[in-house]
Amino acid sequence: MRRSFKLASMLVVMAIIIGVFTVWLIVGRGFSATAEPTFLEAFVARRVRSLATPRSDRDTKNPVMSSPEVLSEAMAHFADHCATCHANDGSGDTAIGRGLYPKPPDMRAAGTQDLTDGELFYIIHNGIRLTGMPAFGQGSPDDDTDSWKLVHFIRHLPSITSDEVEKMKGMNPKSPHELEEDEAIRRFLAGEDVQPPSHKHD
Repeated sequence: MRRSFKLASMLVVMAIIIGVFTVWLIVGRGFSATAEPTFLEAFVARRVRSLATPRSDRDTKNPVMSSPEVLSEAMAHFADHCATCHANDGSGDTAIGRGLYPKPPDMRAAGTQDLTDGELFYIIHNGIRLTGMPAFGQGSPDDDTDSWKLVHFIRHLPSITSDEVEKMKGMNPKSPHELEEDEAIRRFLAGEDVQPPSHKHD
């Protein structure tokens, strides 16, 4: 009973400290997404994320065996779904990534690479509240092999090559303008349009 009371008291004190700190941040810095999170914010966020991941999920081993085919599929998936925020090389250095708060982590660094496979899967499948990280999982975690394949690709990011990054550029989503250009080129090459397509740089 005494132990439960101590724990409850500690949680209340932590909640008050976090609340006061949050108010101080809002008053002093506003809601701008351009600022970098403070050390304390980052520390608290990492601790909360860790506590919010059930132990059984953290300790789950990757049921998908790594292979060149798995890495190739995961690379295409990452380029199409993740690179908009995380960049092809996992650095997070993209226009959207730089505008998020908190910023996407450098997935090549220890902060991501030190997470267990289960933690990485849990984040991909379930997302993270109050960040830009959505939940990509479809249905039951047991059926989500795509997210497990992505875990293998994330492990590969520290050693990704410039050739692989270049290859991924062709797999990235295209803007409406780029799609129009592609269609104009297709029509010209097929003889449907006598005028060569104009190429504009945004």
